[in-house]
Amino acid sequence: MAGHLIRRLHQQSTQVFQARTQAAGFDLTSVQFAALDGIERQPGIDQASLAAAISFDRATIGGVIDRLEQKGLVERAVSAQDRRARQLQLTAAGVQLLAACRPVVEALQAEILAPLSAAERKSLLALARKALGLG
Repeated sequence: MAGHLIRRLHQQSTQVFQARTQAAGFDLTSVQFAALDGIERQPGIDQASLAAAISFDRATIGGVIDRLEQKGLVERAVSAQDRRARQLQLTAAGVQLLAACRPVVEALQAEILAPLSAAERKSLLALARKALGLG
């Protein structure tokens, strides 16, 4: 069934991500990487908007940001427009880590889909985007 295969592919993807980033000396989960990437793309984004942007649960994004803040990679500030919202910025250490980690993450993408030809990879990505309503 499709759901089972998607779950297995997700497991494989997560395992490859962890193995390759740890081997390169990075202490970062795939969700933390996605959060850092999302903040870099939209500096000052609030936590709820970041959760939506990376398709992560709003209820648990706070814990992800807590861990990134404890690592000194992200700073939170109260929004001037909405005192309930927390705007997010990368610290200098966050910018540096993301820049150093990005080539590792980009390289491992090919490893995840290594059994597929270039045309098959392109088709899989197009179909996944379509199934997710992204294009």
